[in-house]
Amino acid sequence: MKFNRVYIEITNICGLRCSFCPPKIFPSLTMDLIFFESIIEQLKNYTKEIALHVVGDPLTVNNLEDYLDILEKYQLKALLTTSGYFFKKHTLKTLLHPAIKQINISLNSFNKNDTTLSFESYINPILNLCEEKLRQKKEIFINLRLWNLDEVMSEESFNNQVFFALNNKFKSDLSTQLLKDTLSKSIRLENKILLHFDNYFEWPSLKNKVYGEGKCQALKSHIAILSNGTVVPCCLDCDGVIRLGNLHQTSLLKIIKEKRFVNMLEGFKEGKAVEELCQKCSYKERFN
Repeated sequence: MKFNRVYIEITNICGLRCSFCPPKIFPSLTMDLIFFESIIEQLKNYTKEIALHVVGDPLTVNNLEDYLDILEKYQLKALLTTSGYFFKKHTLKTLLHPAIKQINISLNSFNKNDTTLSFESYINPILNLCEEKLRQKKEIFINLRLWNLDEVMSEESFNNQVFFALNNKFKSDLSTQLLKDTLSKSIRLENKILLHFDNYFEWPSLKNKVYGEGKCQALKSHIAILSNGTVVPCCLDCDGVIRLGNLHQTSLLKIIKEKRFVNMLEGFKEGKAVEELCQKCSYKERFN
């Protein structure tokens, strides 16, 4: 079995309280390097890409470079997803580490938090990273995310603020109307620097209404590992509702052969969501 990528939550600490994210139920925890490397040793035969997050922000980890060094040691590539608030904790050397393939920056986190930080103080380190990536000709993708679109364009004022900053930096012509008119969900700003936009999505929860059956990429393209070692089927099961096993107690090889794992995978192949959480997940509608 091969996965396109595996999500490893090296920390469940994100440092913010975004209104579009579910509240954290687990105690704050950062995965230690020894356990992380033991996971990577198992995963090296299953994937080539490791996304270092589920709900935690990897940039809150002071020694992020140590985790990246381990990935480089095993010739795996890292994907980072971050709010962008914690760039100043790290050097450009770390942020442009050779193990990094892609950095996703959730720009819409800025106006969903109470903060004394000015927009300029927030956006400038992000723009500086883009500039340094271009100067060094690094082949890293930087995706600037605005996953805050809705039918009434309620975030238009903030998005216009983002567009103004990006237009000044990249000599682009971004606007709300352009986002409405384009058929793609991304706009190229520079070499491997993209503005990616999408609608808000609903996190799966046992409290949600039932959405029914459907296919999903969980267990086929990816799995996720929470900071406490729990293996879950996808990166949206941040509360570990579907606990397939724990790598502190058992191996990944054993977990993927367990009945629960196999039943879920076979169910998705037939368009069936066998788990209650999957029945109550609207995100799978994007695959059907």
